[in-house]
Amino acid sequence: MSRDLLILTSYVEAALLVVILAIGLNQVRKRLIIISNGLGDLGGMLATVEANHLRPLNKWVVDINGPLQVIAGVLPGIAAKAALVVRKATGG
Repeated sequence: MSRDLLILTSYVEAALLVVILAIGLNQVRKRLIIISNGLGDLGGMLATVEANHLRPLNKWVVDINGPLQVIAGVLPGIAAKAALVVRKATGG
């Protein structure tokens, strides 16, 4: 192959690479726009679900979690005493 032909094919290859990358990036951009719109719709739907279904349950969650927090506050002391009993029973 002649030198001029090699130079020409190098330029064509570079131009073809740029075109292919531009097409690929354009496809990615289009898909990201579609995903963005879908996420916007999903956010709106989640806000509706929260307002209509989850907020009314908030009082029940607080009523249930209140006693559980008291129990969780007592558990470390019980666990320490149980560990002491196990150490004594095993001779450790």
